[in-house]
Amino acid sequence: MPVPFLGRLHPAEYLALVASFVLVGLEALIRVLTLALRERKPAAFPRCAVLPGVAAHIQPVHFAGTKASREQEEMSVQQGRCLPLGASRHADADAAISTSVRDASDFVELCQLWGYEAEEHIVQTKDGFLLGIHRLQWRKGEEGQKVNNGPGSLKKRIAYLHHGLLMNSEVWVCLTDEQRCLPFELVERGFDVWFGNNRGNKYSKKSIHCSPTTVKFWDFSMDEFAFHDIPDSIAYILDTTGQKSLSYIGFSQGTAQAFATLAIHPNLNNQVNVFIGLAPAMAPAGLSNGVVDSLVKASPSVLYLMFGRRSILSSATMWETLLYPPLFSRVIDMGLSFLFGWRTRNISTSQKLAAYPHLYSFTSTKTVVHWFQIIRNKCFQMYDDDVHQPMSVTTANKYSKVAKYPTRNIRTPVVLVYGGSDSLVDIKSMLKELPPQTVATEIPHYEHLDFLWAWDVDSQVFQHVFDALDSFTDAEHTAEEYDRYYLVRSESLIGSGYPISNHRGSEGDASAMAGCNGEVQPAAQMHQHRAREQQREGGSPRFSTRPARTAEPERAEASAKEAQPSEKLKGVGVRRGGAARSTALDSISETSGGGAPGADTEARGGETASAGGDGTGKTKAMKQ
Repeated sequence: MPVPFLGRLHPAEYLALVASFVLVGLEALIRVLTLALRERKPAAFPRCAVLPGVAAHIQPVHFAGTKASREQEEMSVQQGRCLPLGASRHADADAAISTSVRDASDFVELCQLWGYEAEEHIVQTKDGFLLGIHRLQWRKGEEGQKVNNGPGSLKKRIAYLHHGLLMNSEVWVCLTDEQRCLPFELVERGFDVWFGNNRGNKYSKKSIHCSPTTVKFWDFSMDEFAFHDIPDSIAYILDTTGQKSLSYIGFSQGTAQAFATLAIHPNLNNQVNVFIGLAPAMAPAGLSNGVVDSLVKASPSVLYLMFGRRSILSSATMWETLLYPPLFSRVIDMGLSFLFGWRTRNISTSQKLAAYPHLYSFTSTKTVVHWFQIIRNKCFQMYDDDVHQPMSVTTANKYSKVAKYPTRNIRTPVVLVYGGSDSLVDIKSMLKELPPQTVATEIPHYEHLDFLWAWDVDSQVFQHVFDALDSFTDAEHTAEEYDRYYLVRSESLIGSGYPISNHRGSEGDASAMAGCNGEVQPAAQMHQHRAREQQREGGSPRFSTRPARTAEPERAEASAKEAQPSEKLKGVGVRRGGAARSTALDSISETSGGGAPGADTEARGGETASAGGDGTGKTKAMKQ
């Protein structure tokens, strides 16, 4: 017989209620302590007070207010240098921007901070989930005009961006510099930009069949993303805009979803011009922490015991609310280092404070279990519903085999840009499972999250994206498009630096770097381009498009003597593509180069171009 009043709730619910009151009290206590311990800002003086014996060793530091100067300012603070009054003002401005981005409540508000108007759309999948997707269609000053909406409207090419694991569309726009935001750059270059969201995350937590409080709602893995979420979102976008195809840009798991979707939907290859994968993921080697890696590989289903069968890490939002922002940022850094070995040195402190609160979004425990099944079996496969014992006397693969995603069937051009310091990318294994026309470019010093938020992401990554978008303009996937892409890509790899504002536009116009007040911003500062091309060891014929070339001995020796080690360009070399052969470079004997005089390029078993070492600033293509 239930106890009156007290019997209205289950004992477990009373326990949760008591715990909630304890957490509320703890939150209030933490807020009081953090307010009491917050440092008071020192008064700003035109000069720093230093000891007489130290003054002679301090060098003056000058800043111009650009992104690079802010990074220099932060480095100077770490080195203990004296900063002028202007530097303090720039630091205050950065802190204000970081706080505004951190406190923005949703995708629309994040875009409004930079003067862009975003639209929200709802996609119903074939299995009844309601996905919230976003759209940026207007450049600054175009608000209200019809875009891809029948006769008389502005016709724009479509770029579709998809986020990674435990994320949502906000990760693309939560940056502290407008010029480092890839979607904003694409909009200004004339693209109609759309953003997808997976079922279960912040913008897609609804179904017409069940509630998010039920286990049934969270019974999904990457299979459902590939069979429903991605193809249904693309179909909605093409139907809404009246366009025949779009360009897909994915980050992390967003690339894995594209691999799977294009592999199992042959007709979808006719609707995607090009697939650009940033920090691509297919079959990671595992986690950096050996204990956790061994535990999960032994039995991926142990995650169900740890996190249940609904949403995984759902308490992360609570801790983000409770913890003081710098402390929360530190906790995230420690977690990334513990699990993946990432140091996040390419992301500034202010960017971390702004972006980390937007990093997490809900997904199912089953999705993470799916990933650990892939890691355990070293195979990009569908979810395995069978329960396997950690130790067994029989070989399970002998009697049953989980279906692999047939990624070699992909016909869409695949362009991958990955980090050389990213522990989740096994590029050699990935290329073996992809079609021969796949192109992979390495950014040696980049880790996983750097492709979203690194301080120099605009100079290191964006040009690779623009080259692919400008070359593959429709879903025909012709040899001419491949030739055009190989040519512009080689030019980008040869150059040691470039200003972002000078790149060719997607529709023949230059990128408009307009600020919030409508004034044109100065060109971005030149940054050294550090990309190099991935290739197979030993110069495999499958990886090369034409016979290997060798450099002239005299010129190669002279270039090696004149080039500085830090300026050496590594790998304007062979491309992985037997189907589409590039002949455009064969006809080039001399072109103007953007690289520094004396920059040298190493031959890597295939076609090789070398920056001229004669001090003329020209780039000469090596002849066979």
